[in-house]
Order: sequence, then C-alpha cells, then structure tokens
Amino acid sequence: MGREVAESCVDSVVIEMVSAYCSRLYSTHPEIAARRIEAIGFQVGHQLSERYTMERPRFSDHLEAIKFICKDFWSELFKKQVDNLKTNHRGTFVLQDNRFRWLTRVSYDPTPANSDVSPASDPSQVVDKAAQATSMHLYFPCGIIRGALTNLGIPCAVSADISNLPACSFVVRIKV
Repeated sequence: MGREVAESCVDSVVIEMVSAYCSRLYSTHPEIAARRIEAIGFQVGHQLSERYTMERPRFSDHLEAIKFICKDFWSELFKKQVDNLKTNHRGTFVLQDNRFRWLTRVSYDPTPANSDVSPASDPSQVVDKAAQATSMHLYFPCGIIRGALTNLGIPCAVSADISNLPACSFVVRIKV
C-alpha cells in the first residue's frame, strides 16, 4: 500500500496556501500571488504525473494523455473521474467536474473587516469580491493539470471557469 494523506489535510493545506499568498504575502499584488500559487501547482502536477505514469508506456497522442488526466490522474487526486470531457478536435479540451472538491468548502465572509465593500452598500461588489477570492483557489489545480501535461510532453495553457459552484470547468489549450 502506498503512502496516503487524509483528504481533510490536503484541503486545509490548499486553503491555507491560497489564504497566505493572497492575504499576507502578496495582498497588494494578486497577480503575483496567482502566479506563485499556479507555479506550486505546476510542480505538484509534474511530480504526481511522474509517479502515476512510471510503469506506463508513453502516450501516443494528446487525446490519450488528456483521457489519462480525466480518468486515472483525477481519480488519484479526487477519488472520482472528471464528469465530462469535451474537445473541439483542434487542441482545446474542457474538463468538467460537477462537484469540484476544493470548491465545496470555500466560503467568503463579506463583512467590512474582510473587505473594503459594505454588503449593504452594493451587493454586486460583494459578489465580485467573492468570485475573485474563489477564483484564486483555482490557480493551484490549473497548475497541477498544466504540470502533469507538460511532464507528459504536452505544453499547454490551463484556465478555469466557475459559473455554477461547486461545478468547475478547466479549459486546456494545447500549445502548438
């Protein structure tokens, strides 16, 4: 049996990492915080894909590697497969997770102590702040996906879309 870590510990570390980078280390520079969080995810994804593909032959094409990410890799990380995979057959793939585990525990407190926006003054600004805070939690998994695919020989860009929490779509664009 391999080494394992409790899911709650991983969840807590991810939440604390995002909080530390966004609130303490780079509170005035969210773009730097986002790049640092994504870079940590890249390293994690790179190393995990190395571990999970050690005894496998190299993938013959992009689709085969993406399917590996959706099934085996995702199952190792989240104990479930990606719910849906779409492609335009021109280098763009959309991985849909209808209940992304790292977003199920994310919450945002819109009190004036945590925000420069009063909830009573403009609710749309509170929603914008909440969406921005939630999106910071997606740089890490985007980095994991990019790192894993890069290790498999597929340079790409990965972005995330959250339109209906806790569902999340990861858009993978293969670089030519």
